[in-house]
Amino acid sequence: MEKLTHQEEAVMQVIWQTGKGFIKDYIERLPDPKPPYTTVASVVKKLEDKGYLQGKKYGVIIEYSVLIPEKEYKRKFMKGFVKDYFENSYKELVTFFAKDKKISPEELKEIIKMIEESK
Repeated sequence: MEKLTHQEEAVMQVIWQTGKGFIKDYIERLPDPKPPYTTVASVVKKLEDKGYLQGKKYGVIIEYSVLIPEKEYKRKFMKGFVKDYFENSYKELVTFFAKDKKISPEELKEIIKMIEESK
């Protein structure tokens, strides 16, 4: 699975939210200012070439469906992120956010509860 560019991720986020659809459907859901149709079509084609999407032709239009779920993508690249920036330690990741006050004690308690319940 190839890492997506920022532009590809932005379009892929919309596609994951929308599901099966056409380029015009994805453009409608992108934030303003909306990119040109040709730009989105180019990004979608790259996503198809990378194996994230599959297109099905209906005459001259193409309906796209997701091949790689969002959860799978996040799992793969979060592992790399934690490895590259936090010495492969999720504890270091959580500590970083706790020290930077980006996570509250209540949220930490929720995380601990989720971990304990999953055992």
